[in-house]
Amino acid sequence: MSEPTSERLPRVRRSGPLGWRVRLALGILVLLAVATVWTTNRLLTDRFTESTRNRAELRLALYSGNILSELRRNAIVPQLLARDPALIGALNSGDFSQSSQRLISYVDEIGAASLMLLDRDGRTVAATDRNRLGEQHRGAPYFVNALRSNTTVFTTQAREAGGYSFTYSRRVESQNTVIGVIVVEVDLAKFERAWVGITDAVAVLDSEGTIVLATEPRWRGRTMDEALERQSPESAIERAIKATADWTALPPDAYVRGEAVMQVDGRIPFRGWTMATFTTYASVREKVNAVLALEIMGFALLAALAFYALSRKTALRMALFQRESAELRRLNARLQREIAEREKVQKDLASAEQTLEQSSKLAALGEMSAAVSHELNQPLAAMKTYLAGARLLLRRNRPEEAMTAFHRIDDLIERMGAITRQLKSYARKGQSQLSPVDMGEALASSLSMMEPQLKARRVRIAKILPDVPVRVMGDRMRIEQVLVNLLRNAIDATKSEAHPEIEIILASGETAVLSVRDNGHGIEDLDALFEPFYTTKQPGDGTGLGLAISSGIVADLGGRLTARNGSDGGAVFEMQLPILNETHQAAE
Repeated sequence: MSEPTSERLPRVRRSGPLGWRVRLALGILVLLAVATVWTTNRLLTDRFTESTRNRAELRLALYSGNILSELRRNAIVPQLLARDPALIGALNSGDFSQSSQRLISYVDEIGAASLMLLDRDGRTVAATDRNRLGEQHRGAPYFVNALRSNTTVFTTQAREAGGYSFTYSRRVESQNTVIGVIVVEVDLAKFERAWVGITDAVAVLDSEGTIVLATEPRWRGRTMDEALERQSPESAIERAIKATADWTALPPDAYVRGEAVMQVDGRIPFRGWTMATFTTYASVREKVNAVLALEIMGFALLAALAFYALSRKTALRMALFQRESAELRRLNARLQREIAEREKVQKDLASAEQTLEQSSKLAALGEMSAAVSHELNQPLAAMKTYLAGARLLLRRNRPEEAMTAFHRIDDLIERMGAITRQLKSYARKGQSQLSPVDMGEALASSLSMMEPQLKARRVRIAKILPDVPVRVMGDRMRIEQVLVNLLRNAIDATKSEAHPEIEIILASGETAVLSVRDNGHGIEDLDALFEPFYTTKQPGDGTGLGLAISSGIVADLGGRLTARNGSDGGAVFEMQLPILNETHQAAE
């Protein structure tokens, strides 16, 4: 018994020094690894940070050059247009029928956002955007400053919808007399749209330090300090976590959306403007971390080799790895089966989508068929009423009055033909001959057509009409079609009201405006109101084409059809058409 014990004791003594040496070697390896990684991190971080800063400065120079080029290219435009004989002649004669088309022909060549020609009262008489015709700019800075200056004036003005507009303006003179102002809007917003696709944050500041262009919309209108201080609590927490976890970054210049960034400032040689770019340290971190990962991987391999040489558990680990490999192979086979099943499901889904597409086409054909009956419903109802009246008059031996009813039925048949032609024009717009139309007479004709429905529902009609006739240049049949659609929608909207009321107001100014207001429940979705096939009625009561067709008719006549909810309830529809003044009437 004593011999085995004595044989085991030397082996126990030899294991002690061996373990101590192993621990010492591992300690030295760890210290060497930490020193190497720390030194590499400092050197590579400085090198890659400087390289990133140089690239950011090059991008800033490119961005500022693009902005300066755009500003200088548009600066000469007002001086050239202010000498255009055609525009000067239009301002002197008051005939602007060709002025807007002339500006439109220039805008594509110039590359400006828009062009406007203002008369000496500040009213827009010609513009590349025809919706702005008739706008008043008497108090606008670009109009006032242009009248006071003999040179081209640059103006920066905040928009109500957000952002800034940048304009060049110059007064137009004829025989040393100011007759108008030409305004050129510079499209600097396109640079913001181009910057959206880059990783850097960009801001352009004017001479007062206010941000006028930025990739961050919430920065606009603020100073740089105010913009950078607007950090949410979540961003502050995330920033603290990143600052703790990221050990490769240098002290940041600023924080954007909770992330440390490098700030590079530059000057734009234009009215004291400056530009700032904010570049993340992500590229620096990725490059440094890649090298550090390789170093750590090398030290890890050394440590693994040391453990492999000293450990007798390698065989057990290999067996474990083999079992895991077998399990992975089983999982791989299972995944392949699942992939095959998914491919089959995708093929079935594609077939179902084709079937659904065909069903949608058939449904669209059904909706268009229902639209014809929807539009012809009112003339047919009126014809039924007139036929009943004519039958009664004939029984009472009053043929002259019955002939009047037959004439009205003939007019309704003509109207039905015009409606079907208009339904076809919904898909393919055609040209029609326009003539002066009295809006009061068109309204009276529409009310006459809707008289049976109004009496059946006992709708109270309130009309406010001007003393003088309001005349527009258009197609009376199509205008009456729009009015009938608006009245029919107002009647449908007041179905649930005990005392239905419809108020009609006709006014004239720069445009003829006819408003139809009801006391119904109002409009829920104003954005989709004029889209085809959108309707809030029950199935079978409407197809959703009435307002879409009406909007297209008004647009063809050079006007606009809008809708809103009234302050005291109900819906308000406004039809605006160009007024027929003496100049237009003489031209026609």
